[in-house]
Amino acid sequence: MQAFCLPKNFLLVLVLLLAHCITAAAAPMSTENGKEILVLNYHKIDSMDDPLSIAPEDFDAQMKHLKENSYHSITADQLCDYLEKGTPLPTRPLLITFDDGYSDNYHNAYPILKKYGFGATIFVIANDMGKRGYLTWQQAKEMSRNGISIQSHTSNHRPLSKLSNSQAAKELKESRQLIQEKIGQPVQYIAYPEGSYNRLIKQLTEKAGYRGGFSIRYGTVDTASDRFNLERIAIFRTSDTFRDFLRRIHYASNYEQYGWIEP
Repeated sequence: MQAFCLPKNFLLVLVLLLAHCITAAAAPMSTENGKEILVLNYHKIDSMDDPLSIAPEDFDAQMKHLKENSYHSITADQLCDYLEKGTPLPTRPLLITFDDGYSDNYHNAYPILKKYGFGATIFVIANDMGKRGYLTWQQAKEMSRNGISIQSHTSNHRPLSKLSNSQAAKELKESRQLIQEKIGQPVQYIAYPEGSYNRLIKQLTEKAGYRGGFSIRYGTVDTASDRFNLERIAIFRTSDTFRDFLRRIHYASNYEQYGWIEP
């Protein structure tokens, strides 16, 4: 029986193919559904040993990478204008979001965002504002005047799909009203607590006056996305935070296409 031999250049060809795949995955993507838009999802920017806590120096390195690679921060309004009307976006559009409204968003994240010229959206728990560890209304108002949009994460961070219709509607309406009253700017977007969402929640969210909603579903946003169930890419602290940050932002479309979905 004749032994099977690989061509001499097999390994070289394999390496080149892999390099091509990596380069293609890392490049900004446009598909039949338009641009693929990164929506990053953070929580805390502090030095706590918690997967949801990104160290300030790691957050700085991430923002520096985005700036040096020509990403442009956009607002939720710009994102929805693109999805609804095709309004043009800048190259490499990026929406940076934070959930819960922790005080470190003001003390640690805000200065770094300003350093690199990025805006962001913070989804606050309306009834936790001013409590220990959370933003004050004054801090939120200051940021809202300087490129940081303050939006809703409901009144009490209760998973909406586990509430009665009237309870869910109350969480949606009252948080929106309170934030608008305190900040003095429109509240049109919500991040669903724990990503809890279904068709009924979509109807209640629209009825409460919101224009869009953000989930914790992993992926990039394009014109095929549901405006009330928009994908995001959660960023975690890991044993190698920066490496995993790069992996998550550059390979999101591959995870979606081939079913390699991460939480």
